[in-house]
Amino acid sequence: MRHVTLIATSLDTSSKSQLLARHAATLLAERGIAHTLLDLRDSPELAEPLKQATHVIFAVPIYNYDVNAAAKQVIEDHGDALEGKTVGFLCQAGGQRSYMSILSFANALMLDFRCWIVPRFVYATGNDFDGDTPGENIRHRVAELVDSLLKGTP
Repeated sequence: MRHVTLIATSLDTSSKSQLLARHAATLLAERGIAHTLLDLRDSPELAEPLKQATHVIFAVPIYNYDVNAAAKQVIEDHGDALEGKTVGFLCQAGGQRSYMSILSFANALMLDFRCWIVPRFVYATGNDFDGDTPGENIRHRVAELVDSLLKGTP
């Protein structure tokens, strides 16, 4: 049985990557897919949800052309629990120029933990949101990511 664990890694109270994670969780619920949303602001326990997961989505902020330190800490502490899982990414950044920033993080997951990386990811900036709601284009792209993730099998 498929179980998707979403890890929202931003610690910011007004995080847009958190909004992307919540939108993806809504789509999974609408599709009847078992899922767990872990918000690192209040979910210190990751080991068990990651063990149960067949698929993982990281929702990450991009800072200075890289994922945030909290996302890196997840793979430092729980990389073994990610081994062999299918992984997708929801990224939120301040500008358009760092859209390839997720690649070093994806490479670490792929090479160190043999994760299957979904070749489609979402990259959004503040302009892609209508207040606290992802805009139509981003909602569509999140749906495409969820569909691609669920097609992938470890």
